Amino acid sequence: MERVRLGIAGIGNVSALNAPGYLDHPSCEVLAVCDPRLDKAKAVAEAWGVPRVYISMDELLADVDVDAVELLTPTHLHAEHAIAAAGAGKHVSCQKPVANTVADARAMIDACRRAGVTFRVTENCCFYPPLERAREVVLGGDIGDPVAIRIKTVVGQTESTFQENTDPEGYVWRFDARSPGGHLFDDVIHKYAMALWLVDSDVTSVQAVVRKGRLFFEPMVAAFEYDREGLLGTMEVSHAPGMFIDSDWYGADEFFEVQGTKGFVWVTRLCGRLHGDLPPLVVKSGRARTVVTDIDARYDTSFRRAASAFVDGLLAGTSPELHPETAVKALQLAFAVYQSSNEGRPVDPSGIEGSVSPTWWPKSGQELMDDVIALGQG
Repeated sequence: MERVRLGIAGIGNVSALNAPGYLDHPSCEVLAVCDPRLDKAKAVAEAWGVPRVYISMDELLADVDVDAVELLTPTHLHAEHAIAAAGAGKHVSCQKPVANTVADARAMIDACRRAGVTFRVTENCCFYPPLERAREVVLGGDIGDPVAIRIKTVVGQTESTFQENTDPEGYVWRFDARSPGGHLFDDVIHKYAMALWLVDSDVTSVQAVVRKGRLFFEPMVAAFEYDREGLLGTMEVSHAPGMFIDSDWYGADEFFEVQGTKGFVWVTRLCGRLHGDLPPLVVKSGRARTVVTDIDARYDTSFRRAASAFVDGLLAGTSPELHPETAVKALQLAFAVYQSSNEGRPVDPSGIEGSVSPTWWPKSGQELMDDVIALGQG
């Protein structure tokens, strides 16, 4: 293969982040877009300079000129679409979360393996330069043996053009039974993946407390035990609707820390610039402290690099991050957090093969309306 001819399935809000890396790649031709909303699909295709428009996956997968597909469709459709794509001989890059159940995720992996096609889960965090550098620091031994990992996510408000232009229709399925959970499933899956990827270790036990927040938000604290001796982890997710976060994208941000026996590494941002006075990357090793400011810390860079990596991997015959098996473990971790909170006990993620939801999920229409009113009143 000398050139990748790509079809993009799904042109919702995230496509504005995922598509540019493909459109700008010199060895990739975005040949088609697919979305059931024909008028919108035509408008997006024209804006992107894409020649073909389809309104069904069957039509897209029947196009013999398409080598690979990027699945930006709703999560509950991922398994159906990935398995069909594999059956059509197309390479697959699939948006996170990989699927609504662990069993579906495994079926997707098996289908692609049997068909002999590449299957990659789109995880932009693996290609965010500060996080990528942090992983190199950890695995290179610069901070000694990892003993603790801490990840914080906070959702507030912002005034970005991107967020103002998001289409509310793209969130509807995230609030109902078509999703097994809310924010902890849909967005924090990125952070669960990083809890595994940054330290290249598996979580063996989860103890978590999840609370019912407004809309689909789910405040949470969790403690993780790893299969690496001496390594523990914590994760915190908060909703602070009255707090402004400087961001060009969503009104949210993250903080990552890995503590080792010789030092630590911090990644102080991802989506926004909540800690604007801190450099994107800080490394402490022994007596030395390194502040890294000359690194590309733009959120959209991670998506562009993720797209490029998929194309480059297909051309080179290699499988880029995120490896599907790691994506499955991240999915199990998401469900283990829910199960631990539901049952008030430690949970081993590896034993989960289906899905787990919060006891209150999904909320009723009246509950969601009450949340909207409460948030509007400040």
